[in-house]
Amino acid sequence: MVSSGNMSNLVLEIKNLTRRFGVFTAVDDLTLSVNAGEVFGLLGSNGAGKTTTIKMLTTLLPPTSGEARVAGFSITTQAVGVRRAIGYVPQAVSVDGSLTGYENLLIFAKLYDLPHREQQARIAEALDFMNLAADAKRLVGEYSGGMVRRLEIAQSTLHRPKVLFLDEPTVGLDPIARDAVWKHLIDMRANYGTTLFFTTHYLEEAESHCDRIAIMHQGKLDALGTCKELEASLGPGHTLNDVFVHYAGSALDTGNNFRAVSAERATAERLG
Repeated sequence: MVSSGNMSNLVLEIKNLTRRFGVFTAVDDLTLSVNAGEVFGLLGSNGAGKTTTIKMLTTLLPPTSGEARVAGFSITTQAVGVRRAIGYVPQAVSVDGSLTGYENLLIFAKLYDLPHREQQARIAEALDFMNLAADAKRLVGEYSGGMVRRLEIAQSTLHRPKVLFLDEPTVGLDPIARDAVWKHLIDMRANYGTTLFFTTHYLEEAESHCDRIAIMHQGKLDALGTCKELEASLGPGHTLNDVFVHYAGSALDTGNNFRAVSAERATAERLG
């Protein structure tokens, strides 16, 4: 089942996007679009192609073939434009634990060439918005896992991106910390109109927050639609978990692959 949704004003257009590693096809002829202001979830078992897709959309990995435009910029010919239009929170920890929260944000503000006269106000706003103002001068190495994730989101949105890509943003966090992170993400979307494009292994996150969901299986797009549309595609009385099992080919797992398990455990350990 593939449904396109009814919103207009596309911020992400993916056409026949493919990535091969030797004879292995990680992403296979992916075509979909995302609307401005959407919360869009990309689901699939480990190895389905989710992270490879995000790495191509954030210009960290060139596609083998196909194209995508992010905020109007081509990922193949206008990479600098793409990078300036997006924020990216990878699964692995991406802030420096030997610096304070404030120092991490200041470095990022300089990297993004924010006007000097705006840097302090933007940093203060980001810290306050993510409820980190009181901890701005503490070393990040002393932060809890939830605080680290909120700092990474603050860092990735200092330049007010049109699209925020998040790869497993709450992996390794306890339920309370996960809820806190999502509260701030949804508030940010409401305040700034930011489009959220994320991968997750937590179906309840997708069900609670997504406008639409895509399910990938072995590199291909197998289903796309709202949660209710996907559930209805299987008939009355089905849940999102049933949908996942049907389209992804198996029950949702958090990793049957050694590298995936190792990466998740390492992230959980680093987040505390």
